[in-house]
Amino acid sequence: MNEQEFDDFYTASFARITGQVYAMIGNRDEAQECVQEAFVKAWAHRRKLEKADHPEAWVRVTAHRLAISRWRRTKLAKRAQDRAVSALTVAPPVDEKYVALVAALKKLPEPQRRALVLHHMCDLPVAAVAHEVGAPEGTVKARLSRGRDALAALLSDNEPNGFQEGASHV
Repeated sequence: MNEQEFDDFYTASFARITGQVYAMIGNRDEAQECVQEAFVKAWAHRRKLEKADHPEAWVRVTAHRLAISRWRRTKLAKRAQDRAVSALTVAPPVDEKYVALVAALKKLPEPQRRALVLHHMCDLPVAAVAHEVGAPEGTVKARLSRGRDALAALLSDNEPNGFQEGASHV
């Protein structure tokens, strides 16, 4: 993968992967940082990435693993992230429906949340989700079913906000 091909891949995938990782971990800034770091790693492994069937999945998995590692380090150190060194950035506002969805996803167990995001937001078939999370297909199907039921209940609580009509999309 040459520099231009990688730039095109980054441009086409960054926002989508960031949205997916945000939905999995519930922190937009952290998701952006992890996806950026994952792309740095992807550049270093671009020869291997070029041969991968799904380079976007490689970046998404790497970003998710980075997020988990960061969470563990933060949890172990019991200290807030040091944001003093970075400049204050202003991100464009996120759609209220998407924020409500992410808030509802945060309330689900992590395995259900991850399965829902990968299957419904990343459009991965059950077999691909099972491969990515390292679980049997039957387990993924159960997580999807339970997660959809729990999410529907959580989103129905938000019905006065007008989100209920979008609940079937997840």
